[in-house]
Amino acid sequence: MNAPANTHHLLPAIAQRDVPQALIDALKARFAERCSTALVVREQHGRDESSFDAPPPAAVVFAENTAEVAEAVALAAQHKVPVIPFGVGSSLEGHLLAVQGGISIDLGRMNKVLSVNAEDLTVTVQPGVTRKQLNEEIKSTGLFFPIDPGADATIGGMSATRASGTNAVRYGTMRENVLGLEVVTASGQVIRTGTRAKKSSAGYDLTRLMVGSEGTLGVITEVTLRIYPLPEAVSAAVCSFPSIEAAVRTTIQVIQMGIPIARVELIDHNTVRMVNKHSKLSLREEAMLLMEFHGSPTGVQEQAEMVQEIASEFGGNAFEWASTPEERTRLWTARHNAYFAAVQSKPGCKVISTDTCVPISRLADCLLDSVAEADASGIPYFLVGHVGDGNFHFGYLLDPDKPEERVAAEQLNHQLVSRALKLGGTCTGEHGVGLHKMDFLVTEAGDGAVDMMRTIKRALDPDNIMNPGKIFAL
Repeated sequence: MNAPANTHHLLPAIAQRDVPQALIDALKARFAERCSTALVVREQHGRDESSFDAPPPAAVVFAENTAEVAEAVALAAQHKVPVIPFGVGSSLEGHLLAVQGGISIDLGRMNKVLSVNAEDLTVTVQPGVTRKQLNEEIKSTGLFFPIDPGADATIGGMSATRASGTNAVRYGTMRENVLGLEVVTASGQVIRTGTRAKKSSAGYDLTRLMVGSEGTLGVITEVTLRIYPLPEAVSAAVCSFPSIEAAVRTTIQVIQMGIPIARVELIDHNTVRMVNKHSKLSLREEAMLLMEFHGSPTGVQEQAEMVQEIASEFGGNAFEWASTPEERTRLWTARHNAYFAAVQSKPGCKVISTDTCVPISRLADCLLDSVAEADASGIPYFLVGHVGDGNFHFGYLLDPDKPEERVAAEQLNHQLVSRALKLGGTCTGEHGVGLHKMDFLVTEAGDGAVDMMRTIKRALDPDNIMNPGKIFAL
């Protein structure tokens, strides 16, 4: 397989579709001040946390309900103009860039928790609700939503990208936790998928089709989710290791023994150093596992003792506990700020962030070779991983004035993903395909499967207006 094209340099060459003034006038007539063509607003909605550049959308519509989303999409469909849904802009693979022009629909004002069904362990929300907001609003019920991708992303965006995060090893990903959706299709029609029932055999699974479709099949306007009882006891711990390999081997044994750990995160020594400086911590600057245990007090203690024993066999030391909510929050906040800590470590840098996921038995093979390649390259990087489910992330820190560094980083990414695919893994565990992983999707899924995806896309979106240019090329 050839190295993937450098999407960053290709973006300016992608043809922009015309956005007729008649459409802008119609949107302004319908939405008044909630349709903005101001450059600063358009630029805000034309970038995410990726390193890609693209022209901003021609206009931004701030929708406040499903009917308004449907109206905006229907107007765009009349003119065959692209529509790009926008949450908070925290995606990492260029998902929300207007690579073919068009309009952005900001769903941030659709931020209501619509219903909480505590007896059924379900909740229904609008797409602009963020994960932190959701947990704040339902905590009085003794329930919580566990999917935690790090950024305070919106539930709509998390559904669209099939997000997961630190708790996935125990609670799964958005794929397992979205029960039903309301979606505005490319024609402006509103459909519903799924129900609040725990299972169904009724027809095609349209919910799973939409979850992970990255806005290419419709705009998500409502989400019904599974929620869970807050655990009776929670305890977190950090453990340092003499090497990344020792930390990874510990993780593999913990998972293979079936210990129901809730979170197990790997942070390499480079990243620990960055996090210490950014968050004013004093963690040992060695490879580290950050773990969390959920359950009854007795169960949590038993899990922790078993993990501590396994860790000691691989040279794990300095096992430190964080039992109070304040201590746990401080540790996890520091972990979630690893990206920003890394960026701060090299002011002015650009980040190429990538992730992959492999079967847990092949985690050491994939990760250790990738670390060796990154070290040999001389490019600064950070490494974090939800290693309990075989998922890890590299972020390569580039000088934007040195194009040779981007070439080297893209080569590292190519080698990393190619290795993961050979080991039975995937090109992306949770970031999504977006712009960056399009070539790899073909390698992973095969021409036949991608052609089937194209057939579905053409059937549901014949004019290719829903977030075009993402996942695969038409």
